[in-house]
Amino acid sequence: MSGTTSEWPVTLTGVTESVVSTLGPNERWNVAALGIHAPETADALPTARTWGRTRTWRNFTERGEGYVQFLRDPVLYVEAALAIHETGEPVLEQTNAWVRVSVDAVDSGQSGETEFVDWELTAEEATVERRVVPTVNRGYAAVVEATVAASRLDVDAYDTDELWDRICYFEDVADRCGGPREQEAFKRLLGLINE
Repeated sequence: MSGTTSEWPVTLTGVTESVVSTLGPNERWNVAALGIHAPETADALPTARTWGRTRTWRNFTERGEGYVQFLRDPVLYVEAALAIHETGEPVLEQTNAWVRVSVDAVDSGQSGETEFVDWELTAEEATVERRVVPTVNRGYAAVVEATVAASRLDVDAYDTDELWDRICYFEDVADRCGGPREQEAFKRLLGLINE
């Protein structure tokens, strides 16, 4: 990667949900959900964890980089988290800000029967495409939380009934507190997990 690094275009705290595009062997960009863990100290790098032998894991391993993107479209987030979503370009039109990262595997292990790899993310290039006034939409948050629960449905370490209870609760929140995109996102989420 390049000899100089860039600053992240957003402030990272806790686990910041994003989507990442990584170049696959078919020369298409795979788009997936990725939680970015804020650095614990001022001199540390942000990290992310991949679970299992996913396309993101493979592309990080083989290419060593990706484009982390921050956006607010709940339908696209569901597609990234639960479907195979590929594009011809690394940065999505809906993206508010992005950062091209180089990745280094720094830890690995197993939780239950699922392997994981922790990656350090170094910002190589970053751009803010558009500035937005932050708002809090409980429906959007419900979609994100339901997507996390849905992504764990086939993982032995999690109780399926408990995950479905969460999904049903968040469906109600999205229906009551979300707008049309959040409601469409939830319909897509349910369609994907019932395929």
